[in-house]
Amino acid sequence: MKVMYITGYKPFEYGIFKNDHEGVTYIKKAIKQRLTPFVEEGLEWVIITGQLGTELWAAETAYELREEFGGRPQVGVITPYLNQEESWKEDNKEYYESVIGRADFVGSIYQKPYEGPHQLKMKNEYLVKKSDAMLLLYDEEREGSPKFALNEAKKQGEYRDYPVFRVSFDDLQQAGEEQNWAE
Repeated sequence: MKVMYITGYKPFEYGIFKNDHEGVTYIKKAIKQRLTPFVEEGLEWVIITGQLGTELWAAETAYELREEFGGRPQVGVITPYLNQEESWKEDNKEYYESVIGRADFVGSIYQKPYEGPHQLKMKNEYLVKKSDAMLLLYDEEREGSPKFALNEAKKQGEYRDYPVFRVSFDDLQQAGEEQNWAE
């Protein structure tokens, strides 16, 4: 596997409203635990759309792994359209810029600003087609925005081998417990 698309909940879907929330530490730890074996096996790229929450935290986690594994994985940020952060609060814009500023590749599917939901639908199609697998932080019992990416992955799985690896809420709880034991 060369390329993995990572996605999941947005911060408000977790009930997280600041990046220094202790839950972010647990989410990053759980992502790192799932991602590390793939990097050890040769994963070259992590791709995201640059959404706040799981995706940007995953990029930060990939940057940590990059330090440990001699430059791998590289990180690609492929936004659905130009200036997706335009309407975000200033602190979120600054955080976004600090994360994507370290990416190895930054581009947009549509080379124009937001026009409609078709652009969001296309982002999932595009990233699933450009990746070999998905790492998804999502619980189908707690519906949220990641369901669209999961649906696209399932659709793609009908035509080719496209595994979806999960980070569950149990994984998050375990990461939190491990963190608390370590302190």
